[in-house]
Amino acid sequence: MKSAPLFWRRRGGLAALLLPASALFRTAAALRRWLYRHDVLRRERLAAPVIIVGNIAVGGSGKTPVVAWLADELRRAGRRPGIISRGYGGDAAAAGRPCLIGVGTATDACGDEPVLLARLTGCPVATAKDRPAAARALLAAHPECDLIISDDGMQHYRLARTFEIAVLDEAALGNHRLLPSGPLREPLARLSEVDLILAHGELSPRSRAAAGATPVVAMRLAGERFRSLAHPGEWRGAEFFAGRRVHALAGIGQPQRFFDQLAAMGLEVVPHPFPDHYRYRAADLAFAPGEPKLMTSKDAVKCAPFAPPDAWELPVRAIIDAEAVGHILEKLDDGRQTA
Repeated sequence: MKSAPLFWRRRGGLAALLLPASALFRTAAALRRWLYRHDVLRRERLAAPVIIVGNIAVGGSGKTPVVAWLADELRRAGRRPGIISRGYGGDAAAAGRPCLIGVGTATDACGDEPVLLARLTGCPVATAKDRPAAARALLAAHPECDLIISDDGMQHYRLARTFEIAVLDEAALGNHRLLPSGPLREPLARLSEVDLILAHGELSPRSRAAAGATPVVAMRLAGERFRSLAHPGEWRGAEFFAGRRVHALAGIGQPQRFFDQLAAMGLEVVPHPFPDHYRYRAADLAFAPGEPKLMTSKDAVKCAPFAPPDAWELPVRAIIDAEAVGHILEKLDDGRQTA
């Protein structure tokens, strides 16, 4: 994914010129959702319940840590989850075929986020542009899975779902307009139809009003220690980098959030933003020898094979109140599917 255009952050100018196109997009999206909700277009129902972890905007909002958190919580509750994803940036997704992630699967083959999720959770993971195809491939290979978590896919209505989680980052909502005038894939009103909203940061009054009666639970991402890519058993706190200039690399949806997190830890940061899902090469890290290069786990999973000795990863985990788990388990036990 390329970097988001600057005009998505505000109203006026080019964003205003694109409003007619956004109106057409809104109409098409609403019609498509209506056709699936009324079974004019067929939804595929799996033997296992499906939980969607998605959002209504283009770009990152913290979904990957949320999926890892959810997989851990479900296993604690006695469930055996599997994970599906589009595999954005992977060759298998580009070719339109499912990819089952195993030990040593390369990010170029199946995408960075799925490979990272497989390593973080230990759960079976499958990818495909066609979400039902990914789920079928996963269940065929791992019949022990009794639940599917879909990383993203809120707008892939052909896959019937039991529970929808919207991960909401106000910064990602920009000017609150639909594509192409803004970053929204669906209107804010869609928030009133999901089962749970996880709010990554403060929500605007407009977003809270759009959520209606949908439960909103706060979340945050926590990470305090850095892991060496060259020596994975070596960990350091932020004090190890104090007084030194550090280079921050981020090929994620909201790179500024990572840069701000490092700055809040007292580090002198030189930012190096890359497009979301960027395919790093060794040359991208071949600069400023001896000066630490800090990156997210999503970047590190791609850079590890060629990382220089001064490259470090900051793993983060989602901190979410137990109230959220209660909402999810209650709906799973009820067994109803959402429209």
